Amino acid sequence: MKAVILLSGGLDSSTVIYQAKADGCECYAISFDYQQRHQRELQSARLVAKSVGVAQHQIVNFDLRLWGGSALTDNGIALPQDRSIDEMSENIPVTYVPARNTIFLSFALSYAETIGAERIYIGVNALDYSGYPDCRSDYIEAMQEVFHLGTKQGREGKAIQIFAPLIDLKKTEIIQLGNQLNVPWELTWSCYAGGERACGVCDSCQLRLAAFSELGMEDPVQYM
Repeated sequence: MKAVILLSGGLDSSTVIYQAKADGCECYAISFDYQQRHQRELQSARLVAKSVGVAQHQIVNFDLRLWGGSALTDNGIALPQDRSIDEMSENIPVTYVPARNTIFLSFALSYAETIGAERIYIGVNALDYSGYPDCRSDYIEAMQEVFHLGTKQGREGKAIQIFAPLIDLKKTEIIQLGNQLNVPWELTWSCYAGGERACGVCDSCQLRLAAFSELGMEDPVQYM
């Protein structure tokens, strides 16, 4: 069966595309160049897509800097750094990009219906301390209803199904799953800062490093 996989090049989405492959899907990757601060992730997306052997890899271009609203799309908003896990869990952070997953899933849905795909995989995770509103189970359930009501396939009783296999996993559990699937961690990228080496101090780096450390593993990505 055909599946469209949202692939950022990060730890989570890379695990998801390897999971889709293990599920027997013919994988069609879709990535997004929205002029994000951390454009370096697209290089990883290309490498991961090649490593897993996708049928096709689409990179969609648009510019969310037009209205900003996030530290990832507005260089005038400082990235949080050196925060504790408790600090990360207090509020939705400035790295939240307004409605980003709704935008991404809309593109993925159009692509999936065009190629006759049955599934869309997304690497959202509700247990990350970021607490993004568009990474939670009730949001995915609502978008599944949109998939049913807003497409020809859905109205004909063949709605494209959203798969979010990581949604209830801890970061350590995601890494353990990725180990089982032989995800090449050295190709992935999680840093928000946008440098050629991961900063090690943004929230995303901190969560990633803490999970590898808890498992007694060394993260193969190079850090500043």
